[in-house]
Amino acid sequence: MTEQLESMPVDWHRALAVVAHPDDLEYGCAAAVAVWTDGGREVAYLLATRGEAGIDTLAPATCAPLREREQRASAAVVGVSGVEFLDHRDGVIEYGLDLRRDIAAAIRRHRPELIVTLNHRDTWGGVAWNTPDHRAVGRAALDAVADAGNRWIFPELAERGLEPWNGVRWVAVAGSVTPTHAVDVTAGLERSVRSLLAHRTYIEVLTDQDPEEYCRTFLTGNAQASAERFGGRPAVTFELFAH
Repeated sequence: MTEQLESMPVDWHRALAVVAHPDDLEYGCAAAVAVWTDGGREVAYLLATRGEAGIDTLAPATCAPLREREQRASAAVVGVSGVEFLDHRDGVIEYGLDLRRDIAAAIRRHRPELIVTLNHRDTWGGVAWNTPDHRAVGRAALDAVADAGNRWIFPELAERGLEPWNGVRWVAVAGSVTPTHAVDVTAGLERSVRSLLAHRTYIEVLTDQDPEEYCRTFLTGNAQASAERFGGRPAVTFELFAH
């Protein structure tokens, strides 16, 4: 018998999703975000870059504002109005103190109980290599939780009025090949398709397939594949780290 996944905790009010690029959350977990916001929970997005290196035919200066607009429209579909960008350079994000400090500052501002991020490991399982941006941001998000709660790490944040926040209880990693928890996304799946479709400029250069067909096939396929381990319910899965 396939080991079943546990349900994600629901006893929280605020979440902060921290990823590298526009579309990372839409490929990873927007259906779950839709379910959470439907339930009255607040979710904010923090993106390390504006995805300016993501489209070969568009120069970064042109691409960045376009992808920012698409990300804000995409977030609105699933009930998210707060979208922030850190302006690290797309494709060459460096894991280090600057990135940890920026994420810790956002955690102190938003004071979430739940952090959501994307797979921080070297691969997506097997031989599918992960990108350095995903690895850097995912690891920094996990590390920044402790940074946000310790006034002696980055004391300059407190000097800016950002007092320590020790209220993060979990970090949920989407796209993990070793998930532990899941969300029933029956009610959010259709909106997740529209949310990913909002990144139309990116998707149209990514595939020759009809954009809506591409989004629907990808997202419903993943949700149904996860259903086997979640009582037959379409699901978005997470690896949950407790704090």
